[in-house]
Amino acid sequence: MAAASRALLPTPRAAAAASLAGARARLVPASLPFRAHRVRCAVASSPAPVAAPSPSSESAPARRISPAGSDGALRPKPAVLVAEKLSEAGLAVLREFADVECAYGMSPAELLAKVAQFDALIVRSGTKVTREVLEAGRGRLRVVGRAGVGIDNVDLQAATEAGCLVVNAPTANTVAAAEHGIALLASMARNVSQADAALKAGKWQRTKYVGVSLVGKTLAIMGFGKVGSEVARRAKGLGMHVIAHDPYAPADRARAIGVELVSFDEAIARADFISLHMPLIPTTNKIFNDESFAKMKTGVRIINVARGGVIDEDALVRALDSGKVAQAALDVFTVEPPPKDSKLVLHENVTVTPHLGASTVEAQEGVAIEIAEAVVGALRGELAATAVNAPMVPAEVLSELAPYVSLAEKLGRLSVQLVAGETGIKGVKVVYTTARGPDDLDTRLLRAMVTKGLVEPVSSTFVNLVNADYTAKQRGLRIAEERVAHDSPAAEAPLESVQVRLSQVQSRFAGAISDGGDIVLEGRVKYGVPHLTLVGPYEVDVSLEGNLILCRQIDQPGMIGKVGNILGQRNVNISFMSVGRTFRGKQAIMAIGVDEEPDKETLEKIGGIPAVEEFVFLEL
Repeated sequence: MAAASRALLPTPRAAAAASLAGARARLVPASLPFRAHRVRCAVASSPAPVAAPSPSSESAPARRISPAGSDGALRPKPAVLVAEKLSEAGLAVLREFADVECAYGMSPAELLAKVAQFDALIVRSGTKVTREVLEAGRGRLRVVGRAGVGIDNVDLQAATEAGCLVVNAPTANTVAAAEHGIALLASMARNVSQADAALKAGKWQRTKYVGVSLVGKTLAIMGFGKVGSEVARRAKGLGMHVIAHDPYAPADRARAIGVELVSFDEAIARADFISLHMPLIPTTNKIFNDESFAKMKTGVRIINVARGGVIDEDALVRALDSGKVAQAALDVFTVEPPPKDSKLVLHENVTVTPHLGASTVEAQEGVAIEIAEAVVGALRGELAATAVNAPMVPAEVLSELAPYVSLAEKLGRLSVQLVAGETGIKGVKVVYTTARGPDDLDTRLLRAMVTKGLVEPVSSTFVNLVNADYTAKQRGLRIAEERVAHDSPAAEAPLESVQVRLSQVQSRFAGAISDGGDIVLEGRVKYGVPHLTLVGPYEVDVSLEGNLILCRQIDQPGMIGKVGNILGQRNVNISFMSVGRTFRGKQAIMAIGVDEEPDKETLEKIGGIPAVEEFVFLEL
């Protein structure tokens, strides 16, 4: 095992062992949630396998152990830190799966001191998840959940480097945000807030607060995503002409709503009202500035329920003072809460609300449930459709590829356990046999899971879809992919098989070496379950559940019975057994799936059978 560790991590044996200890103490979102993964290999000609050292009490903060799972193993219960208010409905979802601590109003220093004790962190817009926070939690923090749409308060690059998945809740508050935008639009047009304040102050000023009509006016929606689309639908119902700017918006979706997509400059030049629904990213930071305001109609009105930073607030005050912008209605600000003496907030032609876009009872509950379910799913190892620092994968694709994702990881995990020597892994090739074309099969998920399987067993690095390519590059793993056309173009399954080939490596199990000198493992999904179907040149068929024993032997009668008797006598349950051979009477490989890990004596008995030439125990 130490040799295998050094193959990817050129560190002394003690450091490698310590890394393994840390890895076992950390959460691994795989098919078996939160199970510590270990690697043990045994070969007849080698010393008996030695267990990886147990994690020390300092390797990770203590966690409560949940009741035993169906296999009798105790499961560590994950811990979730909720840093901003979440409705009880969302907290209930979290508490069914995890230990939950609500700590609202923490200072940055308090968050830094606390985050290392948790597996997941949930925030809204008020908490900054900086690189420092992610580094402080890197030993354990695996998921950051943003209860809402925008994620500009989370350092995505740092999260990706740390292998920390960032998920958001992009749909639950869509309608609430759109409704608030329309409310601000109408309120601003009819001076509702100003007239209300004046009347409550004892002033009856009908002539001062004459408004403007919405019918027939042009509304420019800047950012035609979920919220922008909903605002467009409602504005159309008010009789407005709607145009939009969004370089990524599908033209067919805009046409279906009756919206014209135009350039940025055309949108702001034609608009009577401008509603902002764009994210805050480097290219949109202060995009509405003196230059932008100069291109607008005199008397334009602006609504912002997106992000305060997209507007240069000082420039907006100047535009309001000059009359270029007649009015503004703002729910968001560059700094929240804004200073009490803010000229923008106090401006008589500005209507303001304290970031209420998602503040409806229904939206708050919906967002809480959506983010809680996303965080729980991520902690379970499920691929999140709402992940924002990983490829966005439609739910139907995730569902279809789920068993192949598990297969890919297990093939990688088995392959790296077969590597021997000090040379490390020089090259990896993943071969997909499929009837689908490149546009119909996205292999990023599968490649990421092969990387996860290759790296995690021999290091303390946590790998997921977020950081798989980054991790492979950092470790010098060159992963090539190849597609082989399947004979049946009418095949319904996305893949016929997945093969992992490790080139220029020594193997602990010579039977896994193909004629070309590579370690080769191939698998298929049968009835929704991953199966190992090829080891080197030998065809086998064994379910990849539990653990695996591979034996290379002389092909002769009675071998299945001999091995089966040894395992049975030692109370090791066999789940599957398959034998593959090249030629009758020559050599064969026996692949045995076992529920338990055989002890040293049991393995030595198997190795002592005269016809057994070599064997290896592999743990999944």
